[in-house]
Amino acid sequence: MPTQPLDQLPVTRLKGVGSQLADKLAKLDIRSVQDVLFHLPLRYLDRTRITPIGGLQPHGDVVVEGTIRACDLALGRRRSLVCKIQDNTGTLTLRFFHFSAGQQANLRPGTRLRCAGEARPGAAGLEMVHPEYQFIEDGDAAPLASTLTPVYPATEGITQQRLRGVAAQALGLLDNSVLPELVPADILPGARHGISLAGALRYLHQPPPEAHLGALADGEHPAQQRLAFEELLAHHLSLLRLRQAVRREAAPALPLDDALRQRFLERLPFPLTAAQNRVVAEIAADLANPCPMLRLVQGDVGSGKTVVAALATLAAVGNGFQAAIMAPTEILAEQHRASFEAWLAPLGIRIAWLTGKLKGKARDVQMAAIGDGSAQVVVGTHALFQEDVTFHRLGLAIIDEQHRFGVHQRLALRHKGNGDLSPHQLIMTATPIPRTLAMSAYADLDLSVIDQLPPGRTPVNTVAVSQLRRGDVIDRVRNACARGCQAYWVCTLIEESDVLEAQAAEATAAELHLMLPGVAIGLVHGRLKPAEKEQVMRAFKAGDIDLLVATTVIEVGVDVPNASLMVIENPERLGLAQLHQLRGRVGRGQRESHCVLLYGNLLSRQSKERIRILRESNDGFVIAEKDLALRGPGEVLGTRQTGELQLRIADLQRDADLLPEVKAAAVRLMARHPDNVEPLIRRWLRGNERFGQA
Repeated sequence: MPTQPLDQLPVTRLKGVGSQLADKLAKLDIRSVQDVLFHLPLRYLDRTRITPIGGLQPHGDVVVEGTIRACDLALGRRRSLVCKIQDNTGTLTLRFFHFSAGQQANLRPGTRLRCAGEARPGAAGLEMVHPEYQFIEDGDAAPLASTLTPVYPATEGITQQRLRGVAAQALGLLDNSVLPELVPADILPGARHGISLAGALRYLHQPPPEAHLGALADGEHPAQQRLAFEELLAHHLSLLRLRQAVRREAAPALPLDDALRQRFLERLPFPLTAAQNRVVAEIAADLANPCPMLRLVQGDVGSGKTVVAALATLAAVGNGFQAAIMAPTEILAEQHRASFEAWLAPLGIRIAWLTGKLKGKARDVQMAAIGDGSAQVVVGTHALFQEDVTFHRLGLAIIDEQHRFGVHQRLALRHKGNGDLSPHQLIMTATPIPRTLAMSAYADLDLSVIDQLPPGRTPVNTVAVSQLRRGDVIDRVRNACARGCQAYWVCTLIEESDVLEAQAAEATAAELHLMLPGVAIGLVHGRLKPAEKEQVMRAFKAGDIDLLVATTVIEVGVDVPNASLMVIENPERLGLAQLHQLRGRVGRGQRESHCVLLYGNLLSRQSKERIRILRESNDGFVIAEKDLALRGPGEVLGTRQTGELQLRIADLQRDADLLPEVKAAAVRLMARHPDNVEPLIRRWLRGNERFGQA
């Protein structure tokens, strides 16, 4: 292939990558050979040795070899293909929920297989669900891996083997093509000087067998830190450019009317906390200025962010402008509508309602009220920033649980202002983030923190239970549902794949259906259409479902007061902030509430410490600070559905020590190498609208 920049070399130039595979790779945002190189592994498997079946431990990723002794269809609530393989030490079950007729025909008794995957407890001993496998013909097997085996973020229709092959080809082009060093040596601090960009990428795609698995798993290997620094630098630069652009715009000055504020407060059935009053004052000071407010309000679950938002809307309404409140789901939007109508309607303020579900005449009525200004406050979902939505005089945009929206989505509301005036923006999140990290994650935003909970909130009792006592946990769920309580069972998966995550949730739901006859069980995961997801959530909220099996999609925006028990399976796979968010879905009613952390075997020291912290504290900010002190691999901004900082290798908590260097390096790079700024942002954000808007 000719020597040319890898970001200009289309992925179709790689052998075996035709238009169909290229379309699938595009779903992973892989369009060039450079994109392949920066599509980094999530974790690694040691497939350099065979494990005897008789020596398997639950929840370990292993390679086994055996002969198929039986392969049959298992019927029931969910049909599956079940194969039994055997070596001279024991028997293992392979289970496939998704399979073809050809696959079934090939998996015939007497055939030898090499399988790789996670061994987990099943109905009849250990089993692997959807393992990777290859046939061993005439006793000949392909040689075992010579390097650690990477596991990549995947999507439907692309196997790990295919991704590994594509990555190997891309690595082969590194020596003869152009991958510029955009962070020169005078910008890179300390030990990162000696590691080239190409060297770091090569190491992380194909670590040698002696590589330190612990350092790689924790993201602390020097090659990872070299890339993490460059990625954080690119994101920081993009946010600084965005902030500079927005600050150059004009916004309406919206001083908060004291009389209107007093009328609002007198009608509240509770007094504001000192923290709420402090944050309201910070927001009011911003709104009184003629440049756009860009403020992030952090507040733990139940801290009263909605009331603060309502007071901000009064500033807009009192000055003849409209306020829009956008939530990520219809359920959360409906909760906001109910609160705002209860608080603002008695003041003569009209609330409009707009979601994707609203159709026909009902939608026309709401659109007219928004367009002519008779609706002073508008509550809705992402439907608010659709092109045909026209506001009369939008002065304030409030985005709740903003990490469920991309930056480009919240910026879309910015363009709903009138004429030369941009609306103020108030962003809210219940994900606690230490202040230093928040200032880096949201360099385009000012920060307010509601660090005080209203009196009377009951802490959730948290316990940790081993997978070996899974049966006891299922009994606990059965007893809770029999008492009229509702429960969540949350499935987690390391793989960055909606397909595999959905399969894991489906397998768990099928197991619980068998173990809990008479219990009404619902299922929610990321593969469901939004309408299907909403239907299940409504049924759960209405009490028609006793037990909700879900992936982490239920992390935010679900308020079911009767739900008093949550089981989180494999909590060691999540960061503390996300675990705290999930736990916040229970403890919202009068019942005593419990959270069971159903952990796997072979916990790392950091996983044990995170579980201990969660058991001992219900304070999200304490949890966030302790997680930062641990420098564990937590997910500061929530789930991989965030759409905000889509970091591929850096982790804001783990890499907190890099942030001061990143800020200093950003200043040096802009001063000494300004021409490198745009290519660096483009390399890591790959056309992300955050950069495009800057």
